Amino acid sequence: MAHVHTSVNEMSTRYYQNERRHNYTTPKSFLEQISLFKNLLKKKQKEVSQKKEHLVNGIQKLETTASQVGDLKARLASQEAELQLRNRDAEALIAKIGLQTEKVSREKAIADAEERKVTAIQTEVSQKQRECEVDVLKAEPALVAATAALNTLNRGNLTELKVFPNPPNAVTNVTAAVMVLLAPRGRVPKDRSWKAAKVFMGKVDDFLQALINYDKEHIPENCLKVVNEQYLKDPEFNPNLIRTKSFAAAGLCAWVTNIVKFYEVYCDVEPKRQALAQANFELAAATEKLEAIRKKLEDLDRNLSRLTASFEKAIAKKVQCQEEVNQTNKTIELANRLVKELESEKIRWGQSIKSFEAQEKTLCGDVLLTAAFVSYVGSFTKQYRQELVDCKWVPFLQHKVSIPITEGLDLIAMLTDDATIATWNNEGLPSDRMSTENAAILTHCERWPLMIDPQQQGIKWIKNKYGTDLKVTHLGQKGFLNAIETALAFGDVILVENVEETIDPVLDPLLGRNTIKKGKYIRIGDKECEFNRNFRLILHTKLANPHYQPELQAQTTLLNFTVTEDGLEAQLLAEVVSIERPDLEKLKLVLTKHQNDFKIELKYLEDDLLLRLSAAEGSFLDDTELVEKLERTKATAAEIERKVIEAKENEKKINEARECYRPVAARASLLYFVINDLRKINPIYQFSLKAFNMLFHRAIEQADKVEDVQGRVSVLMESITYAVFLYTSQALFEKDKLTFLSQMAFQILLRKREIDPFELDFLLRFKVEHTYSSPLDFLTTQSWSALKAVALMEEFRGIDRDVEGSAKQWRKWAESECPEKEKLPQEWKKKSLIQKLIILRAVRPDRMTYALRNFVEEKLGTKYVGRTRLDLVKAFEESSPATPIFFVLSPGVDALKDLEILGKRLGFTIDSGKFHNVSLGQGQETVAEKALEKASKGGHWVLLQNVHLVAKWLGTLEKLLEQFSQGSHRDYRVFMSAKSAPTPSEHIIPQGLLENSIKITNEPPTGMLANLHAALYNFDQDTLEACSKEQEFKSILFSLCYFHACVAGRLRFGPQGWSRSYPFNPGDLTVCAGVLYNYLEANPNVPWEDLRYLFGEIMYGGHITDDWDRRLCRVYLDKFINPSLVEDELTLAPGFAAPPNLDYSGYHQYIEERLPPESPALYGLHPNAEIEFLTVMSNTLFRTLLEMQPRNALVSEELGQSTEEKVKNVLDDILEKLPEEFNMAEIMQKTSNRSPYVLVCFQECERMNILLREIRVSLQQLDLGWKGELTLSPDMEAQQSQLSYDTVPDAWSKLAYPSTYGLAHWFNDLLLRCRELETWTHDLALPAVVWLPGFFNPQSFLTAIMQTMARKNEWPLDKMCLTVDVTKKTKEDYGHPPREGAYLHGLLMEGARWDTQSGTIADACLKELTSVMPVIFAKAIPTDRQETKHTYECPVYKTKMRGPTYVWTFRLKSKDKAAKWVLAGVALLLEA
Repeated sequence: MAHVHTSVNEMSTRYYQNERRHNYTTPKSFLEQISLFKNLLKKKQKEVSQKKEHLVNGIQKLETTASQVGDLKARLASQEAELQLRNRDAEALIAKIGLQTEKVSREKAIADAEERKVTAIQTEVSQKQRECEVDVLKAEPALVAATAALNTLNRGNLTELKVFPNPPNAVTNVTAAVMVLLAPRGRVPKDRSWKAAKVFMGKVDDFLQALINYDKEHIPENCLKVVNEQYLKDPEFNPNLIRTKSFAAAGLCAWVTNIVKFYEVYCDVEPKRQALAQANFELAAATEKLEAIRKKLEDLDRNLSRLTASFEKAIAKKVQCQEEVNQTNKTIELANRLVKELESEKIRWGQSIKSFEAQEKTLCGDVLLTAAFVSYVGSFTKQYRQELVDCKWVPFLQHKVSIPITEGLDLIAMLTDDATIATWNNEGLPSDRMSTENAAILTHCERWPLMIDPQQQGIKWIKNKYGTDLKVTHLGQKGFLNAIETALAFGDVILVENVEETIDPVLDPLLGRNTIKKGKYIRIGDKECEFNRNFRLILHTKLANPHYQPELQAQTTLLNFTVTEDGLEAQLLAEVVSIERPDLEKLKLVLTKHQNDFKIELKYLEDDLLLRLSAAEGSFLDDTELVEKLERTKATAAEIERKVIEAKENEKKINEARECYRPVAARASLLYFVINDLRKINPIYQFSLKAFNMLFHRAIEQADKVEDVQGRVSVLMESITYAVFLYTSQALFEKDKLTFLSQMAFQILLRKREIDPFELDFLLRFKVEHTYSSPLDFLTTQSWSALKAVALMEEFRGIDRDVEGSAKQWRKWAESECPEKEKLPQEWKKKSLIQKLIILRAVRPDRMTYALRNFVEEKLGTKYVGRTRLDLVKAFEESSPATPIFFVLSPGVDALKDLEILGKRLGFTIDSGKFHNVSLGQGQETVAEKALEKASKGGHWVLLQNVHLVAKWLGTLEKLLEQFSQGSHRDYRVFMSAKSAPTPSEHIIPQGLLENSIKITNEPPTGMLANLHAALYNFDQDTLEACSKEQEFKSILFSLCYFHACVAGRLRFGPQGWSRSYPFNPGDLTVCAGVLYNYLEANPNVPWEDLRYLFGEIMYGGHITDDWDRRLCRVYLDKFINPSLVEDELTLAPGFAAPPNLDYSGYHQYIEERLPPESPALYGLHPNAEIEFLTVMSNTLFRTLLEMQPRNALVSEELGQSTEEKVKNVLDDILEKLPEEFNMAEIMQKTSNRSPYVLVCFQECERMNILLREIRVSLQQLDLGWKGELTLSPDMEAQQSQLSYDTVPDAWSKLAYPSTYGLAHWFNDLLLRCRELETWTHDLALPAVVWLPGFFNPQSFLTAIMQTMARKNEWPLDKMCLTVDVTKKTKEDYGHPPREGAYLHGLLMEGARWDTQSGTIADACLKELTSVMPVIFAKAIPTDRQETKHTYECPVYKTKMRGPTYVWTFRLKSKDKAAKWVLAGVALLLEA
């Protein structure tokens, strides 16, 4: 465990050196490793023993099953015998029941026949009964009427009738009819006269009674006949008619009529009644017979039921017996099947048991390794993780401490299984190895996980994994502490998003899990919050390379979720295939999902099978359901395995088809990492993966359609490369565009294996370790030394001899104007492009920027090197409410003018209220917030200018932009502008703000042509015509434009152009034009002197802080603004005269036609100035490219040397050569003389001692740091990094003298200085010739010359000056110092050369950037004796960086006017 801890410390150091990422280990990390080891070991031991137990149980059950089959067969035989007995009993009963059933059937047939008869009779009786009732009902009215008629008769009216003397015929007929009906025994009386009637009626009461009791059902036939024929047919025989004559007669009439009617009906009904009576009799007899039969049938049925019950009981016993036989058969069959089916499992389980037994032996080592992995590797990238495990830990366990571990152990398998990984992938976790490792660590780490997730892939998975159960908050959000407290109490998972490099101290107890009250509470702020054991905290940051302090890293487990190149490649492959072949990608996704599901299900089934098998108690074969489930599980598993094989075959086919598109994904992934690395150049260059994905999709959509797959792939690769180039270029400063282009080209070619990484490494590092003096006049010492270094490589062996041998050909090539376009001499012309670049960098480093441009053009295409113009309209189309446009400001450019023009065109202006322009500064934050809110609702534009001025508000701004973009108006847009920070440490703009924006960099034009046009564009025709002195105004304004172009263009020549850099801008020019107009209008003559003073000392001079630069500005104005501009023809530059009086477009045309090609001469500089500027630019470019290389992409492996080893070699070399410190006490004792020279010597020695001491101590500390005896501090890490890049560590530079040398050259120079001091301290006598550059403080020595002479001649020091006389001799020509003053050597002239013959300054030789000065004799004289005529005041600087390294001014003789040398930037340097 201790070894792991120390090895991670070492790896963290390397990680920081190579990747600039901080990782710390603390005692808490070590304790976590121990705690995790204990917990994991316990868990794994339990898991392994449980799995093993399940398998052992499973095997035992299978063996038991096999042994039980014999017992089952014996039981089956007895069950079959019993079954036969039961069968016989059942068959006997069946015979009995058959006979009885037959008998019952016969009787039942008879009963059924009888029943049918009875039913028929019943039907007949019912029919007759109904008919009779109907007929009787018909007779009823007549009877009722007859009775009613009788009711009308009484004694009174009958007596009245009787007293009728001679009634009418109708009445007599009635009485006659009554007599006929009442005739006894049917004898009809013959006398039916009235008289006879009276007699017949005799006693009225008897007569009435006779009528009432009349036997109406038996009227004699003859009586009926007489009544019918003689009386009823008579029309007058009508009660109604008769009533008029006699009421009683009418009643009798009605009775007769109705009685006859009744009888007639009755006669019809009577036969039917008789028939009914007969039928009822028959029915009774039949029913009686049926009852008897039924009774007999019931007896038979009862008997049959008894037999049937016996039969059913016998059958049930037989069935039971049969079932027992079947069950036993089935059990035997199942047992056989199960044993057979699980035979393969038994073998596998047996092997698994052995493997578990082996695992038990190696478990301790495996868990140790796993615990170390979880505790320590989270923050490392893939290669470092592999190296730690495979090269540091595993060999240590195997060889040093001999703890057994599993061979080829997969640590992920120790933490999780395929099924869980499949689930994670389904939840959106990228499927690459690194992401899986991160997820496994996240789910197992003891400390809270802190995800470094700049591309937001980890957080996407976390949100899908936990779903709605996840609580999300971020620090500083309103109520975030309440959210954490609630989650703590309820045991929720809480995700804290977008954490910065520091975390609110209020959360410290939570991060450190500092519980109180027996672990039940945690104090947050002043609250004691309940601590639920299920609570889980996940921290997340979008920062790409955060620096978390050790105390925070101790409390969290850092997890590097940064996308890897292969991970991104896999994602982009899915994207491109889903666009190009949606069918394939859909199938692939379905297949992957299925395969993942299969893995999950297979795992579940196997676990279930083992669990069921081991959980079954006793003989589980009787439990058919269990056995069948086991069998089903096995069958399903087999089916899934078959599907998995099938799916793998399909996947293979799909992958083959998908692979065609892999080059596209690989190219895109590579490009993303190239643009992602641009932040190393400038932190403002930040690009998000989300924006890159959108760009990727757009490039695919816009690519030309090609049917052929290979052709389409090529088109896609080109489209994506060019789209990325355009998108990125608009965000880069001009100076960085070539860096980006070169890096893109190198990485593409390395991937295609078209260039050798070793050669690329050499080209970028170009380490020249030894200096050789050049034998050829056309090659400088530096170039020849470089060629010698190149000749050491195998491919370039002998180039130095060839160059010497064919000097003429090589001179022609080396001195050509564009050697990068010329063919190399001899056989070297066959060399590859990269090899040609190496040779060119050695011989002509100034042409490397052009050469690289040509290289890119050759390898990628012409369109990549053409000047791309800013297209704001296109950028606007790509923007959205959530994607602002970010303008990176440059001095001298108004980037927002184009935006105002675009706004006017689209209707977004300040006047219309749709454009809000907020210039940020103190107190403007609230204004900006209101503008953003209003614009998001109304669909307006907001311009936030100078966001870099409100550093503290930028975090709020980032959140506001995110908040307002959600659900905003679709026309809502945000534009921001900011200056780029001068150094990365001063960069303050949040990553999120930059990543989500479309960045646009707008720079001032470069080159005289562009600058001059741009200067004129600030005016128009109206400006030219505004002044009354038009001729003068136009001439001076054009000259002023040329002056502006000169001062702005001169900046690119570095210190030789201007000693310091100034932000000249178009505002200076326009203000000067206003001043010019006012002064010309106010004065009758042109006030030349006033104008020059105003322009040079106030307007432009207001920027200038250096006196030498102020002199330069004055000289320019003296040259360009003078009367000859109007009176004569003034030449602004060689070959470019001031133009005549023209109109506005005429001036532009004049510039186009007359301006000579771009060259330093246009600015008054020597052509060499460009060589210097181009060389510096090329060296800077290569240094930047070197720093941008992926640390392991270059040849550190091939060279077999790690960074530490290289630095160790440098360190040992320096310590070995480093001189001892000067013994000041001893030196001071050598003389009592304390002359100014001696004091200077003492001061120099003391300063050298301080420097030597710092070098020695810092290197010794670094060495101890590597040995682990000292903690590596940030300063030591910085020093190590600088040593690896061959640069002088900052700690040394602070104590040393200004220098531009690389480390090797600087150290050699240091040794020379020490040697020079050693010589001087030998006897403290002034050296014959003093090496002025060897001083820490050369001013002190020059002052000492003046002091010495002042004392000697008794001159006042304040009225003296130093005068120099340039001799014609070299250092070797002098053996002793002069009587007065001192001889100086080691000075160099830049911008011109010293002509020894004429003893004056002369034009420099071409390509000779600096010329060595002869020995200079310096002495002091009174100021009034100084010669000023025909001299040039030449500044002396310590280095070519000039500016603050100024030393002195030497007056040098010159035949030409001093103005020429001022414009040429001529100076003396102590170091080239």
